Amino acid sequence: MTTKDLKIALFPQEIHWGDKAFNIDTLIGVMNKLHPETDLLILPETFSTGFITTSDKEQVRNLAERNTGKTIDTIKALAKSYGVAIAGSFIADSGGLLCNRAFFIEPNGEETFADKRHLFTMAGEDKIFSRGDRRLSVRFRGWNISMIVCYDIRFPIWCRNRRNEYDLLIAVANWPKARVSAWELLLQARAVENLSYVAGVNCKGTDSGGFEYGGESMAVDFKGKNIGVEDSSTGIIYSLLEYKKLQAFREKFPAWRDADV
Repeated sequence: MTTKDLKIALFPQEIHWGDKAFNIDTLIGVMNKLHPETDLLILPETFSTGFITTSDKEQVRNLAERNTGKTIDTIKALAKSYGVAIAGSFIADSGGLLCNRAFFIEPNGEETFADKRHLFTMAGEDKIFSRGDRRLSVRFRGWNISMIVCYDIRFPIWCRNRRNEYDLLIAVANWPKARVSAWELLLQARAVENLSYVAGVNCKGTDSGGFEYGGESMAVDFKGKNIGVEDSSTGIIYSLLEYKKLQAFREKFPAWRDADV
């Protein structure tokens, strides 16, 4: 069976920190504006709450949900209704442990989860959350897709694409304006070194600590080129990922064969 091209949409959502109802309503509102041929919609890190930087663990716990809570139930209902896969992350309660949990929800109800591996110690994330031990991986419409969360992208060993195990790497983030040049460079670097498409989605807004986020998001091809096109009316960034072109380049320039284990 021939693998078809993948049509993805990146939503650099403006997050209201700690206001779960508002953020979920924002997502519901944008779904009607999404191009009907979209295969995959990607949201920012902790799209429903924002990246909560606080030493008050109970405050974070009050925002956390299980995988069967309102946040994921809403995502599943939207994925089914609009026939689109939806990826992002949310604050999860896992048997009393708090996690920054990546999710990939398919239109048929299939769900895949994995917790953020590298916790942002400079903001005390490691004091609140438990870190994950595996990278999210899923096969969707013939594409092998892997997913990481924000700070994870700074660690190339964690992102390593051994023997082309993934075709698309998703990175979801709350990445502040002050360091956005690094974010954009890292997205391109991960694409070039791993001979893969990379889709990075950042949020907009101002968090509780006063840090600003500009929504800088990119779809990058295997040569490091930004191939996203923004719809000015919605702010959604669309990109067509071409499977044959990816595989042809991997055959023409098979650097993956020489990669270190």
